[in-house]
Amino acid sequence: MKIFVATILLLCSIVQGQQTPLRLEFGVYPSDRAAIMYRKFSPVLDAIRVPIENILQREVDIHMTIFQDYDSGIKALANGDVDFVRFGPSSFILAEQLNPEVQILAMELRKGLKRFNGVIIARKDSGIKTVQDLHGRSFAFGDPNSTIGTFLAQAMLVEHGIQEAELASHEYLGRHDKVAKAIITGTHDAGALKSSTYKTLCNPKDIIIVKAFSNVTKPWVARSELSKEICAAITASLLALESEEALRELGCSGFAEASPDEYDLVRVGMEKAISFYPIPEEEPEN
Repeated sequence: MKIFVATILLLCSIVQGQQTPLRLEFGVYPSDRAAIMYRKFSPVLDAIRVPIENILQREVDIHMTIFQDYDSGIKALANGDVDFVRFGPSSFILAEQLNPEVQILAMELRKGLKRFNGVIIARKDSGIKTVQDLHGRSFAFGDPNSTIGTFLAQAMLVEHGIQEAELASHEYLGRHDKVAKAIITGTHDAGALKSSTYKTLCNPKDIIIVKAFSNVTKPWVARSELSKEICAAITASLLALESEEALRELGCSGFAEASPDEYDLVRVGMEKAISFYPIPEEEPEN
């Protein structure tokens, strides 16, 4: 009798375990306001959930977290506090430096391509027409860890002989929309942001593109210890995604397979950006 009861309890626990949904924690950093972030990502998470369930033969719940800032998101992925994320290239690279075992799942496509533009913008009446004209002017960057809003913008400035000291001032505003508004309202002379934000918020009659520069599309990345089976299911679901609503909200045309070396362009830019803040020379010992 005891063996029979124990067997029933074991079978019940197995059935219960099979019925327990797999909870996946998805994270994203705040490149826009929270309401916009939820609007952007809810459709794509809903769209990939069912294919993941079909592949894994298990019910799946995907929970979304918006990190406080880029840095907290990078640490959360590196530490394994979330299962998978959608990051900018530089955030992926920084997370990879903290934990080389993080797993790239796929990368977004923009109009079928793996590259798109970031832009440096200024008011048309500011007198700024070239990057060299930024000498002695104020500049708005995004988050300190933003690919376009900081690293590639600073790399572009360095290429044109402009370091921190050559600017009148600079400030990190955190989000692309805040950079756009800073230029529109005139609190800063110029700034760097993604081209889609420029098109959405800026009137080209008033705000001009001073310089466009190339960037790599965003990667989706998993924590180091997420099982290969789950990673493969997420990747397959992203690659097969055809929901027009989800892709439109996300601002991409689809997904492609990816590898870490796809982001070498950004790695080079991040290295170059180091020179934006010159290392002070050590004073000789007396």
